[in-house]
Amino acid sequence: MKKSNSKIWGGRFLAPTDEIMEEFNSSIQFDKILYIEDIEGSIAHSEMLSKQNIISKDELELIKSGLKQIELEISNNEFNFSVKLEDIHMNIENRLIEIIGEAGKKLHTARSRNDQVATDIKLWLRKRIDQIELSLKSLQRTLIEKSEIYYNLLMPGYTHLQVGQPVTFGHYLLAYVEMLGRDRGRLSDCRKRLNELPLGSAALAGTSYPIDRHFVAQKLDFSKPTENSMDSVSDRDFAIEFISSSSLIAIHLSRLAEELVIWSSDRFNFVKLPESYTTGSSIMPQKRNPDAAELIRAKPGRIFGNLLSLMTVLKGLPMTYGKDMQEDKEPIFDTAKTIELCIVNMEGMIKNLEPVPDKMMEALQKGFPTATDFADYLVRNLKIPFRDAHHLTGKIVLLAEKKEVTLENLTIEEIQTIVPKVDISILDILKIESSVSKRTSYGGTAPDNVLRAIKKAKQRFLKD
Repeated sequence: MKKSNSKIWGGRFLAPTDEIMEEFNSSIQFDKILYIEDIEGSIAHSEMLSKQNIISKDELELIKSGLKQIELEISNNEFNFSVKLEDIHMNIENRLIEIIGEAGKKLHTARSRNDQVATDIKLWLRKRIDQIELSLKSLQRTLIEKSEIYYNLLMPGYTHLQVGQPVTFGHYLLAYVEMLGRDRGRLSDCRKRLNELPLGSAALAGTSYPIDRHFVAQKLDFSKPTENSMDSVSDRDFAIEFISSSSLIAIHLSRLAEELVIWSSDRFNFVKLPESYTTGSSIMPQKRNPDAAELIRAKPGRIFGNLLSLMTVLKGLPMTYGKDMQEDKEPIFDTAKTIELCIVNMEGMIKNLEPVPDKMMEALQKGFPTATDFADYLVRNLKIPFRDAHHLTGKIVLLAEKKEVTLENLTIEEIQTIVPKVDISILDILKIESSVSKRTSYGGTAPDNVLRAIKKAKQRFLKD
């Protein structure tokens, strides 16, 4: 194999790097996405070096002007990235030296690529977290708005995918608002923990230069510098925490997507998905496939894979930095992109989703959804212990099954053959509307409850 030229770090090496190793070792193919953050960090670092009289003010101005030129070149697709220069850090530094000469060689004073890359990733991830959190908030707003329209629309509530009890569509949608609220909370916690500056930790032990890490932290809007130089460059727990938080978001979105797939099928037909989020078949002209929902259901798999991948990289890594940690970037980048796309597409579907009330009510005629109401009536009105009431209600359900009618359509005489002491008031208890209206416990599905929950959700989640 041909051999490449020497590196910036090549002073102690006699032999050049093999070309196969060049490609294997390089990360520029994917870490070039960090160019803005790398330049931001370098400008703050150079300003600190000047403030501490480690470099001159003239050198600072040269460095800053050179870095801004490089940023413009990259943004205009005029920058020539080189695999030989391995990563975004060395590509930028090499170009800086080409532009401004000797002053460019001083930029890397008092830092290492180890603390530099950790800083870059944190800067990048911080922006992505902020954007994802805004997208989640927007999805919550859409769900809340939809729940307000359908706060009293009756539908089956399921356990084991079997009709359990009647609920309202608005109440159902608010369940996901709560899940997404916890997701936002986890992202916020993650952001707080990652918002400590690694730069200045250098390779692993800190530096002998009289640097001011607090100055750089303030410049880059970090809460403070990291406390331990070895920890600063050795861990990516903040990245794992982000992917873990994203995994939980993905789980919640996937559950909702699964229901949209099921409910839009001709077996249920509870909802109509917007055409703009469905696709057709190449052979069956009648088809409208829920592809957006199916993709949201599938995408968590790759996010979970990213989480496992990064945990595996770190789990056996000795202190401090190892080249293994180069494998952190692609899982982070992919997770951020994937979860953002899932959130945005889910909001698009929900915004234009149309429920089908008749089909929901039709489903409520199956599965005896007011059976629990009957048992509660026996407990409350006849003072029958709940376990006995449960047994008697089961017999009532068997009677309804035998007669092939709903509980609501049983006559009082038929019910009295099993529970003689019930009176005609039981018939009102067995109505779907009555069941829902009586679920007034805190957090319950009664329409008035739902309206109060909507008002509270707006205050909790949508306030600027």
